[in-house]
Amino acid sequence: MLGEHSSKQYDQELEAIRSKVLLMGGIVETQFLDAMTCFRIGNPERADRVIREDDTVNQLEVSLDDACSHLIVRRQPAANDLRTIMATIKVITDLERIGDEATKIARTAKALHARGAVTVNHYEMVRGIANNTSDMLHDALDAFARNDGKQALQLIAQDAVIDHEFRSIMRNLITFMMEDPRTISAALDTLWVAKAIERIGDHAKNIAEYVIYVVEGRDIRHTKTAPLADDSAE
Repeated sequence: MLGEHSSKQYDQELEAIRSKVLLMGGIVETQFLDAMTCFRIGNPERADRVIREDDTVNQLEVSLDDACSHLIVRRQPAANDLRTIMATIKVITDLERIGDEATKIARTAKALHARGAVTVNHYEMVRGIANNTSDMLHDALDAFARNDGKQALQLIAQDAVIDHEFRSIMRNLITFMMEDPRTISAALDTLWVAKAIERIGDHAKNIAEYVIYVVEGRDIRHTKTAPLADDSAE
């Protein structure tokens, strides 16, 4: 009975951590969307809100890291559970870094609009990569919430698409700057924003990889391919 009670208490503590991680994920998702809105239309108040939320995200990272560490020390989880906790700690780190990138976008957008630069065409240049990255982040968090290894695996290939989009944007911006030096300042700001979006895609990919690690026990980081599980038994 004591063992069963302890196990139930552990499950409750782990679920509380996971719920808080998802709360953190929701905050950084909103940060990213708001930051892109700032880049599109301006709105320094919204940009300031994104920047302020970074403190909230940082505090969540610290408190969640502490909760995970205490859970390991108190419960001494077995191999599978320990794998879950370690992957969760890594997800927390990636979420904090997504918040950092969203804050960079908000700061850049605020400065760009403060200079009175016209950004409509520049926003259109990053709209596609921003939408794809936003979808990827949302799906990665969904896969984490449901421990869905299959969905996580499907996300891995999307990162290559985002990387390709970033390289295309970079080439186009370089062309604009060479053809009209007056565009250099705004084009560089747009390039920084595109790079921040691309980095958010990298972090979303990392989250998907951690889900696969928890579900399948496979560490596919830094591998060339992540083959789907053998379906021949079906």
